[in-house]
Amino acid sequence: MKYINDLLEFMDSSPVNFFAVENCRRRLEAAGFSELDMADTWKLRVGERRYVIKNGSAIFAFIVGEGEPAFDIIAAHSDSPGFRLKPHCEMQCEGGAVRLNTEVYGGPILYTWFDRPLSLAGRVALRGEDPLRPEIRLMRVDRPLLVIPHLAIHFNRQVNEGNKLSKQKDMLPVISLGGPEAKGMIRHLIAEELKVDENDILDYDLSVFNAEKACLAGLNGEMVLCGRLDDLSMVHAGLTAILEVADKSSRHTRILAIFDNEETGSGTKQGAGSPILEHIMRRIVMACGMGEEDYMRAVASSFLVSADNAHGLHPNYVEKYDLTNHPVLGGGPCIKFNANCKYMTDADSAAAFRRVCEIAGVPCQSFVNHSDVAGGSTLGNILTSQIPLRGVDMGAPLWAMHSACETASTADHEYTIKAFSTFYSLYSD
Repeated sequence: MKYINDLLEFMDSSPVNFFAVENCRRRLEAAGFSELDMADTWKLRVGERRYVIKNGSAIFAFIVGEGEPAFDIIAAHSDSPGFRLKPHCEMQCEGGAVRLNTEVYGGPILYTWFDRPLSLAGRVALRGEDPLRPEIRLMRVDRPLLVIPHLAIHFNRQVNEGNKLSKQKDMLPVISLGGPEAKGMIRHLIAEELKVDENDILDYDLSVFNAEKACLAGLNGEMVLCGRLDDLSMVHAGLTAILEVADKSSRHTRILAIFDNEETGSGTKQGAGSPILEHIMRRIVMACGMGEEDYMRAVASSFLVSADNAHGLHPNYVEKYDLTNHPVLGGGPCIKFNANCKYMTDADSAAAFRRVCEIAGVPCQSFVNHSDVAGGSTLGNILTSQIPLRGVDMGAPLWAMHSACETASTADHEYTIKAFSTFYSLYSD
C-alpha cells in the first residue's frame, strides 16, 4: 500500500486533464525539474531535469542521459470520457429548473453518470495584454454543483429491460431549481470562483466531473474505486516512477510523455497523433550538441512503454473475454496484443517488457480481445506512425472502463510502479 494513498490524493486533485497536468508540474518542480519553452533556444547538459507543457493539457518530462543517445519512454494520457459545456449553455425549462447544454467527450458509459454529485472544472481564458495570448486560469468548483437526474421507473416501467439514451435530451445536468435569470449563470459562477470581472472572461473549457472522492473497497481494501482511473492511474504510475529514479544517473535519456485527447483519436497538437514528442526528442539530441545522425541512432536504440489501462476479467461477463488471455484484477500489469496492429506490441517488445517485470519481481499478464468483440486502439500504434520506435502497449486491468466510477486493484498499481521504476533504471550504473 506504499503508493495507494498518494494515488487517491492524485485522483481527487485531478478532476480534468488540465488539473492532472498541473499536478504533474508541481510534483516535477518539487523534484528539481524546470520548464522549457518550445519557442526558446535549448541548451542541455547531462543530468538536467526539464519538462515541456503543451496546451496546458499535455506534459513531457525528461532527464538527460549520460551515454550514447537513446530514450526510455513511458507514455500515458491525461483525458477521460465525460461531458464538456457548450457555449451559451444555460437553459431554463418549464418549472424553472436550469440545465446546462453539454457535449459528450469520448465514449463514457452514459447511464453511470445519473444521480451522482457532479461538479465543474477546467480552464478559463481571460482578457490579457496580448490579444493572441489570453491569461489562462484553472477553475474547479469544490462542491457538488450538478446532477443528471434519471426518470423515475414509474414513468418507464421497461427501464431495466434496456433504456436507449439521447446524449442531447437525457444527459443534461441540472445546476439550479430556478431563481435568478439563467442567462449568464456560468459566467457569473466563473467570476465568483476566480474573483474576476465578468467582462474579462473571454472563453472557457469546462468539463463535468464526478465529485465523489476516490476510495478503497473490498474486504481487505484491495480495490480502488474512482472515476478517471483510465488513464490517470497510469499517469500517476509513470510520474511516481520517474521521480523515484531521478537521483539515479542513466546512460539513456528518460522521458515521461503525457498526451491529451487519446479518447477522441489523438489528432490534436497535444495528442499522440501530432509530432510533439518527435520534436522534443529531436531537440534534446540537438541541444546536447549532437546532430541528425545521432537522433536517428537514438530512435533506433529507444524503447516505448505505452501505458493505457486494460480490461480485467469481469466476474459477471466471463463470456465477453478471450478464452485463454483474460487478465484478472490483482494479477499484475497486462501486455496488450492485437493481430491487426491496434497495439504496437509484438513478440520482441512483449519479451522485453516481460523481462522488465521479471527483474522488478512483479507478475505479468496478457490481454487479447475476444475475436468476436472489437477493441480500441491507444497511444502506441499512433506514436509509431510518427516515430519508428520499438515498444509495447500495456496497462493495469480495470472493471467498468469509461464508467463514472471505475474499479482497479491496489496490488496492480504497486506492481506497475515497480515495473516502471525498473524500466527507467535499466541503464543506471
